[in-house]
Amino acid sequence: MMKNHILFLILMIPVLVFSQKNKLDAKEIQEIKTFQNNLNREYLDKAETPLRGDNFAHFKQHPFFPIDLKYRVTAKFIKTENPKPFDLPTSSGKSKSYQEFGKALFVLDGKSYTLTIYQSLDLMKMKKYKDDLFLPFRDETNNKETYGGGRYMDLKIPEGTTIILDFNQSYHPFCAYNAYDYNCPVVPEENKLPVKIKAGVMYEDIYHH
Repeated sequence: MMKNHILFLILMIPVLVFSQKNKLDAKEIQEIKTFQNNLNREYLDKAETPLRGDNFAHFKQHPFFPIDLKYRVTAKFIKTENPKPFDLPTSSGKSKSYQEFGKALFVLDGKSYTLTIYQSLDLMKMKKYKDDLFLPFRDETNNKETYGGGRYMDLKIPEGTTIILDFNQSYHPFCAYNAYDYNCPVVPEENKLPVKIKAGVMYEDIYHH
């Protein structure tokens, strides 16, 4: 009887682990869906949208890559000590002031990559945005499934030595849809990934999707 009981417990462990993973996955997927809904809502809101004229009138929702938790990675975070302010060029030829906040080192499909994370000098002075970090990146989907200028990801200052990078929550700069009214930071060369990141917002048939 005891043996049967032990055997039952051993058999149950993978089921419990699997169940916990499913719950975690479900939570993460819900977070991504919330991000997608919020982005669509922002673009449908006349006060917030970068879209103008017919582009706004025809917009229904963003096309997204299918949600894939492979592209939600836990990266090793290395904070930059004594960062120096620098000017990041923008799409209009002007510049915006940033500082390097740290590096994120992660593995995707068995290969290692590093991305630099930045902090806006203007936003860090504002209480509401003081914990906000900025991760612009380019990848091999640019000019095909995504905007040629790359995409952005919003992050918060991490508490420890890891940071979650969820590429499912990456989005295009406003300049992708309206280059006249917006001034968007250009993705630095060091943040160009030599791989396709098939997650987040796509750039095909956005206005009539």
